[in-house]
Amino acid sequence: MEWYEAFLIIMGSLFVLMFIGLPVAFAFLVVNVVGAYLFFGGIPGMLQLVIQVSESLSTFTLVPVALFLVMGEIMFHSGIGNNLLDALDKWFGRLKGRLALMAVGGGVLFSALTGNSMGSIALLGSSLVPEMEKRGYKKPMSLGPILGSGGLAIMIPPSGLAVLLGVVAELSIGQILVAIILPGIIMAVLYTLYILGRCVIDPKVAPPFTVEAIPLSEKIKVTITQILPVGFIIFMVVGVIFVGWATPSESSASGALATFLLATFQGRMNWNIFKNAIVGSLEIGVMLLLIISGALAFTQMLAFTGATEGLVNLVLSLSASPLTIVGLMILTVILLGMLMSPVPIMLVTLPVFVPVVEQLGFDPIWFAVLYLIAIETGSTSPPFGAGLFVMKGVAPRGTTMSDIYWAAVPFLICDLLAIIIVMIFPIIVSWPISLMI
Repeated sequence: MEWYEAFLIIMGSLFVLMFIGLPVAFAFLVVNVVGAYLFFGGIPGMLQLVIQVSESLSTFTLVPVALFLVMGEIMFHSGIGNNLLDALDKWFGRLKGRLALMAVGGGVLFSALTGNSMGSIALLGSSLVPEMEKRGYKKPMSLGPILGSGGLAIMIPPSGLAVLLGVVAELSIGQILVAIILPGIIMAVLYTLYILGRCVIDPKVAPPFTVEAIPLSEKIKVTITQILPVGFIIFMVVGVIFVGWATPSESSASGALATFLLATFQGRMNWNIFKNAIVGSLEIGVMLLLIISGALAFTQMLAFTGATEGLVNLVLSLSASPLTIVGLMILTVILLGMLMSPVPIMLVTLPVFVPVVEQLGFDPIWFAVLYLIAIETGSTSPPFGAGLFVMKGVAPRGTTMSDIYWAAVPFLICDLLAIIIVMIFPIIVSWPISLMI
């Protein structure tokens, strides 16, 4: 059997199973079992598949997946995020579009705590959108900033999808977590510039309103008690990797411990919160580990049948420039994001894309950053980006999907600008990595 025939059978079967509604983890499981029987020599091949799955799960590389989930669940159930919004509110004062700017600031901070974009959108949407509507904000300025900044969870450590990408693509998780920091900040700056510029051009989109003057002493107090502890958690996750004190696995443990201690010291930890956080992380973690094991076995099956090598050679034979090929890959991810959720996209495309990128001579970490921005862009892109439906669920009554689509467009343009900036200036990715100890 030719490699392209095997590739069409494997991919076609996977897409059919997902299209008929079979969960992603079980779709990969069915394809892997049948593929192992057909391509690996019957029963011995299936036994080899079991060994491969067992080995893929018996590694410390997967520890951050579970512990970052624990971090996010503790933050969610303890309600620490609401304190952060209150602290930010005291600093923004009478700035034009202050609530929209709060959404961006809150998105950055929540992303550093939860690593979950859908959770950030839900929390910011339920907390800020009703207040924005009450203050007369138009929907493009009440919904859009939350869609954009909520998606920053993919680009600000601890990013669950960044860890998953590192596992599936077999890249350094520590380098990916450090590499996404500057691009994430660039995206937040682009959102901020758009909000400020839009408020100047069209003041009616975010009407000013009188706010109570806050003494500087109180601002400093909330900064010390609410914002600085979050900075400590960020250091315990990313800083310890950057200065060479810990591996990603160890940093995820220190981050989870720091989050637990913060919730305890703030009087927000009790047995029910702890139990709900552990149970919630276990429920998500087990499914993620099942998906990861299926994806790794799927990657090995593509390599064994020659499909990966065949695709790489096919792409390399194209007359397009290497950068154009990378651009087409990123565009493919964005288009798929309009129709599928991020995890299936990563599991289907990464086994094909990463070998091509390496053969083209590009830094795979640089490509990983571009890939994550594209995933974030796709998850908030019409018509079926997952973030759009999360926003619909928390938006005020009367909000239509058309309102949400149009609100997302300016921030999608900001995302595309971020992709272009990182493509043109790869030093944005390589420089922080070069400083790691």
